[in-house]
Amino acid sequence: MNRLQSMLRQLLHLDESPHRTALAFALGVFITFSPLYGTHLALIGLCVWLFRLNAVAMFVGAFVNNPWTLVPTLGGTLWLGCWLTGVSSAPTLDWQDLSARAVYHQMIPYAVPFLVGGLVVSTVAAAVSYPMAYWLIVRYRASLDRPEEQLPPPTTVR
Repeated sequence: MNRLQSMLRQLLHLDESPHRTALAFALGVFITFSPLYGTHLALIGLCVWLFRLNAVAMFVGAFVNNPWTLVPTLGGTLWLGCWLTGVSSAPTLDWQDLSARAVYHQMIPYAVPFLVGGLVVSTVAAAVSYPMAYWLIVRYRASLDRPEEQLPPPTTVR
């Protein structure tokens, strides 16, 4: 059991500073909102391995964006990128031809706005999530260090 506890402590990085844990969470948030869809798990794995960051904190950050928030995130990212780059934000899709080649040719003009919008959204989300995570971690750890309040002595019923 001692070996399992040691592995769990290593995985959770329980002895690391709140800064590193919040940083891992914020980096996970950055990756999940980045426009590099399909590479998120590989990027998280690379960051965990390369920087020895808290894997659990990174995965929690990465799951901030989920299937329920994906469509609004994609739409907002594209809209913001189009607004920042000055591209018309109304992509037209020819519904008569939905082959991969046709969709590619219709969407390629929006690749740069999507990348720009995604990087801005990722950066803002990470910048907001770091101080929130740091505050929560510090507050939680402080609550663990409080001495237990003493209970009143038991009353005897006769």
